[in-house]
Amino acid sequence: MPFMATPTKRAAPAKSPPLAKTPAKRSAASKPFIRFYHSEGLRKKTLALLDTIEQSEDATTHRDALSDLVVELTNSGMDYFFMKPLKLAKPGFLVEQSANLGLAGVQQVMGSVVRKIIARMNSPQLLSVCGSIRQLML
Repeated sequence: MPFMATPTKRAAPAKSPPLAKTPAKRSAASKPFIRFYHSEGLRKKTLALLDTIEQSEDATTHRDALSDLVVELTNSGMDYFFMKPLKLAKPGFLVEQSANLGLAGVQQVMGSVVRKIIARMNSPQLLSVCGSIRQLML
């Protein structure tokens, strides 16, 4: 009779701890978040412009400045979240240059879209954008 291998006994899979039940509603403070650090100069510029817009009788007169600020903050965030980690990974010159080129294209398109959208906003909408930016800075 041919030799038959006996099946080996498999170890039972490790039991993972039970998932904690999440409450139906979470407070804003307990929600997950991610943020980036920008320059002190950009922070001062942001706060000064937000103050100017919020104290203005007609926020629409500051649409261009707000557009420029949103684009600058977006670019700063993309650099912080994408380019800095990429450089730390040291992928090589060609990869870094390709990423820089691709990111520049993205920033150009996004900048154009941001400017067009903000250019059509009324005062309450612009103040809402300012409030959102302030909230992100907390």
